[in-house]
Amino acid sequence: MARRFLLQIYHTGCITSTVIPAVARLDPRLSYGHVPRLIHCSSVFCKSKSDNTNLQEIIELESEKKPKSLVTHDELFERAARDAKCKASFNRVLETFNKKDIRRRGHVEFIYAALKKMPEFGVERDITVYNKLLDVFPKEVFVPRNFIQRMFNHYPRQQECGVQVLEQMENYGIMPNMETKVLLVQIFGEKSHPMRKYQRIMYWFPKFKNVNPFPVPHDLLQDPVDLARFSLTRIANDLDAKITVHQFPSTHITEAGEEISQPYVVGIQSPEQRNLLAKHNPNRPVFVEGPFPLWLRKTCVHYYLLRADPIPPEEQVEEELDPELTGPEQSFFFPQYINLDLKKDLGDDDSFDVDEVVEGAVYAMCMTGQSDQATLAQWISGLQENNPVLGKVPTVFRLDSGFRELQKVEDIRHDPGHDQHPGAKQEHIIEEKVLHSQGMKR
Repeated sequence: MARRFLLQIYHTGCITSTVIPAVARLDPRLSYGHVPRLIHCSSVFCKSKSDNTNLQEIIELESEKKPKSLVTHDELFERAARDAKCKASFNRVLETFNKKDIRRRGHVEFIYAALKKMPEFGVERDITVYNKLLDVFPKEVFVPRNFIQRMFNHYPRQQECGVQVLEQMENYGIMPNMETKVLLVQIFGEKSHPMRKYQRIMYWFPKFKNVNPFPVPHDLLQDPVDLARFSLTRIANDLDAKITVHQFPSTHITEAGEEISQPYVVGIQSPEQRNLLAKHNPNRPVFVEGPFPLWLRKTCVHYYLLRADPIPPEEQVEEELDPELTGPEQSFFFPQYINLDLKKDLGDDDSFDVDEVVEGAVYAMCMTGQSDQATLAQWISGLQENNPVLGKVPTVFRLDSGFRELQKVEDIRHDPGHDQHPGAKQEHIIEEKVLHSQGMKR
């Protein structure tokens, strides 16, 4: 009877001080000394069985929410991205998180999620957004109070998160401003790792800000013709080089209703290249080679070269330079060299081996919208207006199939030149056609 009573008390969970005398009267052997120590439970456990099941369901739901804290922050940005991925939507998410909890619980996970989503919203180069992201940190909470806290890296997780924000600013080339410094002092103090990172950025960024004499803009030109002009200007080594648009992109509709699109053809040639091409031996061919990649930040463009093989040594002719043009004041290409008898030690040896690689001259460059021979033939035809020697010189097209979309692997396998030398590395010649016409080439 006593044990049954104790079992009922155990299942219900309601144990009070009035239960112990009742149990002792039912069984004298169970006195105060023999009764096990009772556990004081809260009033929640004294509810009915249905209440216990509801409580268990709530606990399970809370346990499911805990490991998904990072996912919930991503969901905030995904909901904001449904309307539009812009700066206003990103700032709205930051304001929503700041108003949600005054203590800013989970701010570290939220900041990491925001850093990952910044490129999607196009705010990775906005200093005001970075300052608002630093404003998410609670103020004057992580500031060390004494030298011991400062020595043992006070709140390392939060400091590491602050350094990560500054590192992303550094990767995108964003220089902090005075507002950034004030926020870092309020959040972490003057003697903290984020503050040291800020000081290093402010020291090195002004020194390397203008170190590149040919900077690439962050927002590239959208027009392909303008982008080709900008790319060819960067490749050319002569400021006097002239850019010519041989063909603009256009679309025509025939009488049968077919749509025919013509790609753009943009070329560049300097006066020095024009003079070299005029002196080219008509019996030796010129080659159209490419495409060669050129990376402009995250955009890759391709260009083609009109070049020739190196001149054999027996055909090379040394030109006599004008003595009036050999001074350093008149020309930078033919400076005056003066041999001075300098006193050197016997152990000084200035000789070193240099592997001289002889290359052929490059006569012109171009960029096109399509990498086929027909489009490049239009470029050669356009060059004949200022270079009539191209009507006498055979032209060979040596195009690489790596960047072409129209050519397939089967076309390379059926190439007759592919089977002649199976063991050597071949140059895939798309088509070799000698054109000797005096007029415009097709």
